[in-house]
Amino acid sequence: MARASGSFTVKISPQPAEDDVGDPAIGRMALHKHYAGALQAEARGQMLAIRTAIDGSAAYVAMEQVEGELQGRRGGFSLHHCGVMDRGQRALDVRIVPDSGSGELAGISGKLDIRIEGKDHHYDLEYEFSPL
Repeated sequence: MARASGSFTVKISPQPAEDDVGDPAIGRMALHKHYAGALQAEARGQMLAIRTAIDGSAAYVAMEQVEGELQGRRGGFSLHHCGVMDRGQRALDVRIVPDSGSGELAGISGKLDIRIEGKDHHYDLEYEFSPL
């Protein structure tokens, strides 16, 4: 597996609740990210999140479309996020959506780890290419 690391910024914009989606405790947000480092890219996506009455317990799912350049290869791919906080204990799984690669990133698969240090966001992407 190849590795790519760097930092990213993210802008999260709350979106209006839809009348017919159910529980208003579910928040919907638009994501806009800029990746720097080995992945030079822009990403846009949507996130759904919910908090519980217990402090530190919550969950989110998100879909993100990434477009740019990964270590000299231009194209795009999609990411799927699944995050859970259980009374402050975090578990996060972010994977490249199978067969979502385009351009020179066609055939990409792998996972992305996110690290937050203070207000700074960092990523470590492990990836490989399968023959099409």
